[in-house]
Amino acid sequence: MPTWQRNLWVLWIGVFFTASGFSMVIPFLPIFLLEIGVHDHTELWSGLIYGAAFFAGAFATPFWGRIADKYGRKPMIVRAGFALFLVYTLMAFVTNAYQILGLRLMQGLLSGFIPGSIALVGTNTPTKKVGYALSMISSAAATGMILGPLLGGGMAELWGNRWAFASAGIIVLLATILIIFFVKEENFKANKEKGSVIKDFRIAINNRPFLLVLILTLMVSCSTMIIDPILPLYIADIASHTNYTTLLTGFVISLPGLASALFAPVWGKWADKVGFHRVLFIGLLGAGIGTLAQIVFTQIWGFSFIRFVYGVFFCAVFPALNGLVVKSTPEDFRGRAFSLNQTANQIGGMIGPLLGGLLGGLFPTQILFTVTGILLLIAMATAYLNGDQRKRVVKREVLAKK
Repeated sequence: MPTWQRNLWVLWIGVFFTASGFSMVIPFLPIFLLEIGVHDHTELWSGLIYGAAFFAGAFATPFWGRIADKYGRKPMIVRAGFALFLVYTLMAFVTNAYQILGLRLMQGLLSGFIPGSIALVGTNTPTKKVGYALSMISSAAATGMILGPLLGGGMAELWGNRWAFASAGIIVLLATILIIFFVKEENFKANKEKGSVIKDFRIAINNRPFLLVLILTLMVSCSTMIIDPILPLYIADIASHTNYTTLLTGFVISLPGLASALFAPVWGKWADKVGFHRVLFIGLLGAGIGTLAQIVFTQIWGFSFIRFVYGVFFCAVFPALNGLVVKSTPEDFRGRAFSLNQTANQIGGMIGPLLGGLLGGLFPTQILFTVTGILLLIAMATAYLNGDQRKRVVKREVLAKK
C-alpha cells in the first residue's frame, strides 16, 4: 500500500476518534451549563463558551502553522491530541461556567488535530487524488460526529455528562497514539526562510484566489456557528413531549454527520472530475435552502428530515474549500495556507456563536435559521461570481496564447 493511502486510512481513524470525542461533549455544553446551575443568560454563556476556543485559535493557529512548516504536520497533530486529552479530562471536574470557559480557551490555544490532519493529507497526496482524500477525511469527521452525540447522549442519560467528558479524553488519546506509530510524513521540506505571520498574511492578501477561499471559509464558519450554540436547546424544546430528550437531541444533531458520511466521498470524487468551484456552488446553494427550510418544520421528525437533507449538501462545502486551498497556493506555502484557512475558520467560529447567543437571547430561534441561510446563499453567490470571473480570465489567456 502506498504511504499516502496508509496515512489516509490511519488519519481517517484518528479523525474519526477525535470527532467522536468532540461531539460527545461539545453539543451538550448548553445542557451541562443548566446542570451546574447556570440558569441566567444561558444562551449568552453558551455562545461565549462556544466562541472561546475559536477566539483563542484565531491567534494561535498561524503560529502553529509556521511551526508545522519547520518541524512537520505530524508533530503538530500529536501535540494537539495530547492537549485535547488534557482539556476533556479536566472538563469532567468543572464546577462553574468560568472553569469551562478557561478550558475552552486552552483548547483553542493548543488544539488543531483535525486541521493538522487535513493539512498532512493535502500535502502528501497525489494531486489527482486530493479531492477524494480530503472528502474521506471529511467523512471521517462526519462519521465521528454521528457516533459522538449518540454516545454522549446515551452516557449522559445513564451516568451524566462528566463521564462523557472523561471518555472523550480517552478516545482522543487513543487516536493520538495511532498517529505516533502509523503515520509517516514523506512530502515535507522544512521551511528555513525567516519570516513572520504578518508576512504570511501579506502573501495571502496578494493571492486573490486564495483570499477568496479565506473569505468564504470565514462566512461559512460564521453562518453555521450562529445556530450551533442554541441548537441543542431548540431540539430539546421541540422534542420535550417525548421520553429520552437528551438521547433524541443527540440523534438529531448527528443527522448532518450521517449525511456527510454517506455523501462526502461522492462529492469528493465528483470534485476531482468537474472541479471544486462547481461542487462548492451546489453545496452552498443546497445548504442555504436547507437551512431556511428548517424554519417551516416545528415537529421533531420533519425537522430531523430537513436536517439530513441540509447535511447532504453542506458536506460538500468544506472539502471543496480545502481543495481550493491546494489549487490556489504553491506547495512550499501550503502548510501555512492551511493554517491561515483554519484561522479564517476560527474567526468565523468565534463571531458566529457570539452573534447566535446574542440573537438567541433577543429573538425567536427562527431568526437564527434565517440569518444562517441568508449568509450561506450570499457565500454561494460570491463563489459563483468569482468562479465565473476566473473562467473568463482563463479563457482570455488561452485566446491570447493562440
